[in-house]
Amino acid sequence: MKQALKRYFPYMKSYGWYYLLVLIGIMMTVSATLATAQIVQPMMDEMFIAKDESMLLIIPLAFVAIFFVKSVGRYLQSVYMNYIGMHIVSRLREVLLEKMMFLDMKFLFSNRSGELISRITNDIGRVQYFVSNMLPELLRESITAIGLIGYIIWLNPLLAFYSLVAMPLAIYPLILIAKRLKRLSHRSQEKNADVVTRLSEVFNNNEVIKANATEAFELKRFHDENWRFFKLNMKGVYTNEIVSPLMEIFGALGLAFVIYMGGKDVFDGKMSPGEFLSFFTAVGLTFQPVRRVGSIYGKIQDAVASTERIFSIVDMSPEVRDGEKELAEGINSISFQDVGLRYSGKTALKNIDLEVTKGQNIALVGDSGGGKSSMINLVLRFYDVSEGKLCINGTPIASFTQKSLRSHISLVSQRVYIFQDSLAANVAYGQEIDEERVNQALKLADAKAFVSTLPEGIHTLMDESGTNLSGGQRQRIAIARAIYKHASLLIFDEATSALDNESEKRIQESIKSFTKDKITFTIAHRLSTIEDADLILVFQEGKIVARGTHNELIKNSPEYQRLAGKME
Repeated sequence: MKQALKRYFPYMKSYGWYYLLVLIGIMMTVSATLATAQIVQPMMDEMFIAKDESMLLIIPLAFVAIFFVKSVGRYLQSVYMNYIGMHIVSRLREVLLEKMMFLDMKFLFSNRSGELISRITNDIGRVQYFVSNMLPELLRESITAIGLIGYIIWLNPLLAFYSLVAMPLAIYPLILIAKRLKRLSHRSQEKNADVVTRLSEVFNNNEVIKANATEAFELKRFHDENWRFFKLNMKGVYTNEIVSPLMEIFGALGLAFVIYMGGKDVFDGKMSPGEFLSFFTAVGLTFQPVRRVGSIYGKIQDAVASTERIFSIVDMSPEVRDGEKELAEGINSISFQDVGLRYSGKTALKNIDLEVTKGQNIALVGDSGGGKSSMINLVLRFYDVSEGKLCINGTPIASFTQKSLRSHISLVSQRVYIFQDSLAANVAYGQEIDEERVNQALKLADAKAFVSTLPEGIHTLMDESGTNLSGGQRQRIAIARAIYKHASLLIFDEATSALDNESEKRIQESIKSFTKDKITFTIAHRLSTIEDADLILVFQEGKIVARGTHNELIKNSPEYQRLAGKME
């Protein structure tokens, strides 16, 4: 718990005034609890035994005052600790998401989306419960227990010793239980991520599931994950719920000592019945916060496990680090000098040499896994070169900030991403919406015809993942987005795979003048897409095995001839 508090301290220290109000609330609650024990003595000795009539009014009013103070104190503590907890958690969500988004693509590729979503939702939700509920409760109950222990020692030191002697015996089993709970919490949170991952797969792949009639199959897979999660959580419940009865037993032993030893003192005239009842009440009240502290300590292990999972990501450093230069001008040239790329223990590219200048259209062809996408990933700086040198405008690419580099690159990838926003916002993604530019981009992408049929035109709200559009329509929107950005480097990765030949030709014709002063990379498995390219690179096993125009390669390259036969 010490490490968890250390990690949260930078976030917690800015809430000084709120913590002061919480502390005032706690002190009011603790004072009222002590007063509850104290008032029992005059109630017994002066009101019931001495029959002092004035006490008939004073004692009830005092009880009302005590519980009023206690209620106000609990309200202050609860409201402001919830404010602090929810505020910290909201900040933490943003910190965690920001960290994930700025980590390398390697991190995003190697972690399941369900796992990452679980960190931001489930793990941080457990932290909120810790900060808003368990932490103030632990503080309040600890102060209450210390105050009551001090009070009973002041009342009768010897009797206090007998009543509290059993308490230290509970510490060792409590430590063992806490360790087991922490292990179970780690496993439970990992299993929760498996459940979220399974759900995200179901909803993201619903077309495949429906098409293959595999609803029952997917339900069975979810059923297995769901009940494994249940069983793991129940192990945590079995372990955590041992704490309360354990503390009850030790508390009963302490109270038994009090009744025996205190009863003897009352019989011997060393204590009045009121003094004994006040002492007995204080001891009874003491075991309640002690039991709560034990129970909370067990539950805190859940938050500690969440903290470790959250900050394991926050502490990560990206392998691809920002340069210091801003790429202010456009990308005029790209130079690959004996470039190699290795990741995940595999060689993706080797001995890549290429010079590209403004106005060129470079096509990349080859079998799947040949290295085409890896080359594009280097230009986007999703990865850094493992060997050789990659330069933009004659300067090593690693010298530039990633934001300034990517601001000059437009990518249309194989998988089209449509956001749940207006069509115009999707075209102008990340930029201010200029309706005239949006319409121009849609025209160049051969999308004006279908957009005019939408209920609200360019202001029509897109469904999640663009499900209210056809595959071809989504691709046109993605192409329009790349055009709208007006970048100096365009990357088309299977950008027209969902379009028919006629639509593809219209788009190629319309954007030809648009791309004449830009660098264009095109990856395609359709011959018509690349026939007019200025240079075609043929990839095989991470190497460029042939290069030239379509006419040159179709005459001289057996590998290109083979690929061209497949692409027709």
